[in-house]
Amino acid sequence: MNENGLRDLNEEIRPKPASGLDAVKAVVVVLSGKGGVGKSTVAANLAAGLAMAGRRTGLLDVDVHGPSIPRLLKLTGSRPGMEETFMVPVDWHWNLGVMSIGFLLPGPDDAVIWRGPAKAGVIQQMAEKVAWGERDVLVVDCPPGTGDEPLSVLQIFGDKARAVIVTSPQDVAVDDVRRSITFCRQLATPIIGIIENLSGFACPSCGAVHDIFSAGGGEKLAAEAGVPFLGRIPVDPEVARSGDDGDVFLAVAGQSPSAVAFKAVIASVEKALGLPAVPAEKG
Repeated sequence: MNENGLRDLNEEIRPKPASGLDAVKAVVVVLSGKGGVGKSTVAANLAAGLAMAGRRTGLLDVDVHGPSIPRLLKLTGSRPGMEETFMVPVDWHWNLGVMSIGFLLPGPDDAVIWRGPAKAGVIQQMAEKVAWGERDVLVVDCPPGTGDEPLSVLQIFGDKARAVIVTSPQDVAVDDVRRSITFCRQLATPIIGIIENLSGFACPSCGAVHDIFSAGGGEKLAAEAGVPFLGRIPVDPEVARSGDDGDVFLAVAGQSPSAVAFKAVIASVEKALGLPAVPAEKG
């Protein structure tokens, strides 16, 4: 055996470093082409809804410069635990494990002033050096656009990653979604579908949904691009209130039109991931 052969053999038998992702079955990366479309709210409710349905779920916030998940889940000021060399996610209701760059900053007003390589490094640490344990789904909230953070996420999670793209119905937002679709396809990341958020206004009195601005842009683009359309989520004042108060919308919403729409989106994501039905609890 020559030196090259010996090197290859050593590489084969050398123990691979443990990764916190080893027991994570599927990863849903939540993307948006631009900011202000409610992406983090969708990510938080997607993760919470999966956990409420009995799925073993994790939520990773990689929006390095503007982490929203701690506030949305009323976890501001929380800190991850440590288990040997791994960080332990912050435990939320329904055993939802949460990790965010916001948990690692000295205070909520501290700014992160990093270039690309530093951001890629910390994202890899939050993915691989966190003790996620056995998870059916890990939901990842990315910052808007197609820059360093989304690129790092799709490269780190590789074949496990599937993308959900959030847009509002306006043309300026839909145009950016086209770039997100191209981004995913160039990285060979399957797209679960497009969500049209902030689509119409749900009347709090009668429940009827009124299109006060343009509507249907996300659905039209999905058809043009050959990407599944996951549904429209109407504007609901309760979504904003619950986010400000740290009460996840789906946990307090009842059967409002927006809650029904969120639940339909979650069911579509479960189906796309091939998740089995959750066994009913014996009682």
